Formats: sequence, structure tokens, C-alpha cells
Amino acid sequence: MAQCNMGIRSLNQLAGLRLFILGLRRKWLRRRYGVVIDDTSTISLSGRVIAGEPGSIVIGKDTLVAFKTLLISRETRGGTRPIRIGDCCFVGGGATVMPGVTIGNESVVAAGAVVFDDVQPRCIVGGNPARVLRTGIEVGKRGRLKGADDNSRRTWK
Repeated sequence: MAQCNMGIRSLNQLAGLRLFILGLRRKWLRRRYGVVIDDTSTISLSGRVIAGEPGSIVIGKDTLVAFKTLLISRETRGGTRPIRIGDCCFVGGGATVMPGVTIGNESVVAAGAVVFDDVQPRCIVGGNPARVLRTGIEVGKRGRLKGADDNSRRTWK
């Protein structure tokens, strides 16, 4: 158990570097693609965006877009339909958000989901095409479910 704690401590020493790199990524996405990202939100380094025009992808505050996600606002026949992701959301790894989709505040998109339609606030969607799995959820920052901290403490005690 002591080795596990030592490993976590050494990884935490890199947290500042990680935050710096993610901040550079956020600035690069703003400048290069015109993606509007709140300063408290994060897109993974392996996440991709295909923006049709500046401002066509907007990500609210305290939102996390995980690894290998794809956000597409440009349509195949030309034109753009904007993507809006609300506050305190989580978009899981490998998920795809198609043009014109709005993801409501405090929602969770499951890993690998393909979202074609709007997502209502405070719900979980998953699958291809994404469908509602649960409604009326409570989440904190970055779409973290309310009971997750208690589960982590019990598991790693």
C-alpha cells in the first residue's frame, strides 16, 4: 500500500505541468479553430474538433471532454451547425458529437456514444445512436456524479 501512495505522490508532482499543457491546448483550439472554451473546462489532448467556422463549438464551464472524442460542427455538404455543450458536463472517451447538437447542463455522455440529437439537462446518454439512460442525475464539476467521492474513499482506504 505504501508503494501505491508513493506512486500517486510522484504523479501529483506533474499536475502543474499537466494543467499548463491543457491550458496551451485550450488557447490553441481557440486561435486555430475558433472553439469557445471556458477557462475552467478541459478537452483531452487526444480529443479532436472539426469546426466549420469560429464559434461553432462552445463548451461551458467546469466541463470535461475526455480522450479520443470527436466534436463535428461542419456538415458534409458544406455549412455549419453549431455544437453547444453546457456547464458541468462530461463527454466520455471515444464519444462523437454530431453537428447541431446541444448538450444540456449537468449531463453525462457515455464513452463511445454517438450523439445525433440534443441531450436534455441532468441526464445520462449512451449508445449509437445515443439514447437517454437515466434522468434527474446530480453532478458536480466536470460531470462527476455526486456519490463518486464516497465510492473512491471506500475503495482506496
